[in-house]
Amino acid sequence: MHTLTLTAPPSLTPLLARGALLSPLKHPRPNATLPPTRLVLPDTRVDLARLAAYERVCGFATGADALPVTYPHILGFPLAMRIMASRRFPLPLLGLVHTSIEITQRRELAATAAYELTVYTEGLTPHRRGTEATVATEARVDGSLVWESRSTYLARHSQKRRDKATEAPATPHELPDTSPLPALPTVTEWRLAGDVGRRYAAASGDRNPIHLHPLTARLFGFPRAIAHGMWTVARCLAEYGPKDAVTVRAAFKAPVLLPGTVAYAAEGPAFELRGGERVHLTGEVRPLPVESG
Repeated sequence: MHTLTLTAPPSLTPLLARGALLSPLKHPRPNATLPPTRLVLPDTRVDLARLAAYERVCGFATGADALPVTYPHILGFPLAMRIMASRRFPLPLLGLVHTSIEITQRRELAATAAYELTVYTEGLTPHRRGTEATVATEARVDGSLVWESRSTYLARHSQKRRDKATEAPATPHELPDTSPLPALPTVTEWRLAGDVGRRYAAASGDRNPIHLHPLTARLFGFPRAIAHGMWTVARCLAEYGPKDAVTVRAAFKAPVLLPGTVAYAAEGPAFELRGGERVHLTGEVRPLPVESG
């Protein structure tokens, strides 16, 4: 893997266009080769006005010199998009589904600090519906790792192609859930306006058309616009309130249609987002173990 150091964050709109144009040329398979590139963006500063907009749309308190636990994902997203929109990335960007994220925050992060961001791909995994790619993002301050995440993105393809591509055994997340856990107690309900996707897009830069308008969402098979997955987990974490050194895990189960009403539920380390009987998101927040010595 070779390292490429950037002087500025990539522009997302051209990357989305490039990824859309290249998508029909790609044929996902678990044994494909990932780009051997590690992108680094040093001396990244937070735009405080944009941060405040993000905090407002996600429900975080504004004004403190501390980043929401999900915000470094926003800082690193343009680098991830540069990799996923490249010719060498084997999965088509159009239709790619964010299926999970795991975040490790080693301490509270200052909004006024300078961060070195690193983004790279870790591997491809067979999935019962296609192929998943793992994208890693890291944030450092003065050389010390303070935040990292692993996101999985799913490209759906046919069972016939999956059978031809690999004979790998099923991974744990492919097994049927034969013992569902009891529902968590509901804490509150949120009525979501139809413009949540557009407001989050303006704050995050993620302008995927499935989130913006009903007409563009219908082109991809959705009856209405859907909320960003990262908005749903950020909104839940704003309610949960994790601080300092934590590990967050979240799995995106089903899209949230806009407008709509959802219920936030939580108990102990676990939380989830539901719409009626449908579970949209499950997750947990756990304190990071203190390192000895």
